[in-house]
Amino acid sequence: MDMASTGTWTVCVGVLLFLAISGSMAVAPLKPVHVPFHRNYMPTWAFDHINYFNGGNEIQLKLDKYTGTGFQSKGSYLFGHFSMQIKMVPGDSAGTVTAFYLSSNNAEHDEIDFEFLGNRTGQPYILQTNVFTGGKGNREHRIYLWFDPTKDYHSYSVLWNMYMIAFFVDDIPIRVFKNSKDLGIKFPFDQPMKIYSSLWNADDWATRGGLEKTDWSKAPFIAAYKSFHIDGCQASVDAKFCATQGMKWWDKKEFQDLDAYQYRRLSWVRSKYTIYNYCTDRVRFATMPAECKRDRDA
Repeated sequence: MDMASTGTWTVCVGVLLFLAISGSMAVAPLKPVHVPFHRNYMPTWAFDHINYFNGGNEIQLKLDKYTGTGFQSKGSYLFGHFSMQIKMVPGDSAGTVTAFYLSSNNAEHDEIDFEFLGNRTGQPYILQTNVFTGGKGNREHRIYLWFDPTKDYHSYSVLWNMYMIAFFVDDIPIRVFKNSKDLGIKFPFDQPMKIYSSLWNADDWATRGGLEKTDWSKAPFIAAYKSFHIDGCQASVDAKFCATQGMKWWDKKEFQDLDAYQYRRLSWVRSKYTIYNYCTDRVRFATMPAECKRDRDA
């Protein structure tokens, strides 16, 4: 498919995400069909709780009563497209959290979060997203997924550029956080971030606010990963490195916003599957946060 000739954001992102899943990019140098774990990532803790399969093209994280585990990207990135295919912990996963996020990991850090909150058998997973800017978070959205994420792999992706942060599940946008610097809101703009993932016990808050505890008789809990795709500007020690590299594909006009079809898909997620949006929580926020003006327009 000729992305340039169509000139549409729908086709571009559809092809982008499809090729991200397969490990090949039409707008960047071609990558192998399967991007192995060790090309872009390395384990960070509890190395013995990570198992490797198919030459490192697939891994499993293990959580037991002793420890969870995690990994991080080798490089730090300023803008780009980051995707992971994950199969969540099956069965009774209450108390567990599987996280996939970007973070600058400093005092006034920027962070872009996917957090998958486990549940009792038969109850749906909750996907929580959050955005931290300048060390400030409290911007949670929570949704139910429209499929069982434990049955098969699904792609979870972030497109981050100077205009917006867009969260995707497979090829469907579930959230957009727009650059609102003109409203006095900080935006992740100049702090390179590493990509992290982990499986850990959070039964003090993760399931029904901590009411449901982890059932360790069901351990070990296993989350599986593959397609370790990264297409971003890898920053050097100088954080301004990426700003000097010229316009990348993710900054071009067709990627600066969603198109009408994608907004309809986003509206579908909001109307059918969203269970919490901080922008509408008047208990926590008597005055709507300023950036939510853009959220209402999304």
